[in-house]
Amino acid sequence: MKMYNSSEYIKHKAAFAEPLLRYKFDRDFSEWRREAKDKLEKLLGLPFEKCDDMFCILSQKEYEDYKKIDFEFQSEQGYYVSASLLVPNGISKPVPPVICLQGHSTGMHISLGESRFEGDDATIAGGRDFAVRAVKEGFCAVTMEQRYMGTAGQNENGSPSCFSENTSMASLLLGRCAIGERVWDIERLIDVICKHFSEYIDIDKIICMGNSGGGTATFYASCLDERIHLSIPSCALCTYEDSIMAMYHCPCNFIPGIRKYFDMGDIGALIAPRKLIAVCGKEDNIFPINGVKKSFELIKNIYKMLGKENMCALIEGNGGHQFYPDDVWPLVHKYFN
Repeated sequence: MKMYNSSEYIKHKAAFAEPLLRYKFDRDFSEWRREAKDKLEKLLGLPFEKCDDMFCILSQKEYEDYKKIDFEFQSEQGYYVSASLLVPNGISKPVPPVICLQGHSTGMHISLGESRFEGDDATIAGGRDFAVRAVKEGFCAVTMEQRYMGTAGQNENGSPSCFSENTSMASLLLGRCAIGERVWDIERLIDVICKHFSEYIDIDKIICMGNSGGGTATFYASCLDERIHLSIPSCALCTYEDSIMAMYHCPCNFIPGIRKYFDMGDIGALIAPRKLIAVCGKEDNIFPINGVKKSFELIKNIYKMLGKENMCALIEGNGGHQFYPDDVWPLVHKYFN
């Protein structure tokens, strides 16, 4: 078949190319995990060089339902991350922390339910005030500015700089990518909260959740960092062919060479046998439900093989590209009870 459209040609190639590191059930799973994790780290441009965290508490404020601690830490030499910890009032022992990752937005204040820019109210209304809800559910909550968004990179109107100025693309010239940088910051955030906030958080029950771009960061971080006890990626899990390759997405979604070795469902097997709640919207037009189901089926088959089928779930929300807290939180409590 002759093809003259280069975009259609590359999609055609992907449709018939089985990922080189797809798990084969006749292979030792632990051996595959080591190889797959090593390859994924390299594709993300990781690891970076560790450095002193230079942890510093910036402010503390008491609210009716929680205490808010603003802090910062050094993730790479010379690069600092802004973050906040919300601690519910009245807790008598450390409780699970929820790392809350907003998607492409004006910043981490979305997770805190704070409106600062035009359009923030609509974003928050989509169930994306993760930290506020986590505290209401009795958990600690941790927010952080992800690279190229919020104070880590935004335009005058607050919009992320990762696509408007192609700033995230510059990292590719250094053998890095935006997803890898965000994953590294999440891993360093976990280092920091385990080291400095152990009086508040149960370090053995760390939860990571996010929607859209935050769901993407949640997904890849959960594949690599086994300290994440429960992973909740929302509106992010899908086949590359049905989503990232099928339509326009922000450049920060792209990982050079990833589809040669994996589809998202293949990578998701690295989360097993830890707990996983994948969330999607039935009407999400940028992460289509059919691609979500195909990816989740690959992951679920691994959980079945490991005898942990009840540790993973797919929640299909009755709507579009948003989070579905009322569907998610009952299952979170079920997993922890």
